[in-house]
Amino acid sequence: MTYVDMVEPAKDSLAALGQPAVPFMIEKFTTKSARAKWAVIHVLQRIGAPAVPDLVTALNRPDEKIVQNVCWALGDIADSSATLPLMEIYGHERWQVRDQVVRALGRIKDDRAEGVIVEALNDTLAQVRKAAAVSCGQMKLTGGIEKLISLLGDDFYGVRMTAMEALMKMDTSRVVPVLADSVNSENRLLGNIACDMLGRYGSDEALEILLNQTYSVNLERRAHAGVAIIKADPDDNCGFRRLFYNNETDRLVRLKLESAVRAAQDAR
Repeated sequence: MTYVDMVEPAKDSLAALGQPAVPFMIEKFTTKSARAKWAVIHVLQRIGAPAVPDLVTALNRPDEKIVQNVCWALGDIADSSATLPLMEIYGHERWQVRDQVVRALGRIKDDRAEGVIVEALNDTLAQVRKAAAVSCGQMKLTGGIEKLISLLGDDFYGVRMTAMEALMKMDTSRVVPVLADSVNSENRLLGNIACDMLGRYGSDEALEILLNQTYSVNLERRAHAGVAIIKADPDDNCGFRRLFYNNETDRLVRLKLESAVRAAQDAR
């Protein structure tokens, strides 16, 4: 802690050197210290666009750790001139590099990267799929809607949640019709989360889809659909609750519905 007050001035001094400091900073990406790595990235951020040419050249380095961190830095600088070079290395065998490539492309927000980002939703590594979902949301890539919805049933919680967050940022009229098909999925996670999302939308079309699911033979699906309707319309202004609540025969489903009603009342 003795030198803590000198850290930011030192970063500013290095950044003030501009492009000539970049090769030196790239070499420091071999560090094992997370704090040092962040310091390097902060300096490169402050240098900005003048740092991009040297960073792009470094994408061809044999040291995978350097490449990974260079991708991170390019994403933080977010200069579109890095888009194509980043796209070219998406197929890298090291998943950490692919992860940072997709993250960087999402931060740059260049439409040319849409194909690579959507393709990354199919990556074999969950962390890369998660990064791709985040980038789809940042760029509102409607071309990824169907795949994002399928990821609502992903085995990895982080992928499911980021896919849902990405979809919530997109045009509702494009998402809801695809969700309508997904609520009948045999994948329990996909079907249930699709119900939850329709409840969050709360549109007339979404509520109609959910109402149909309250008559499903799948008890868990009925419960999710009913709870979603209650959350979307806590005062039952649409009268949907009366259509399914009194007809529900399963005790556990009724308990979940009653709990949702109490929670909605308490929230008011």
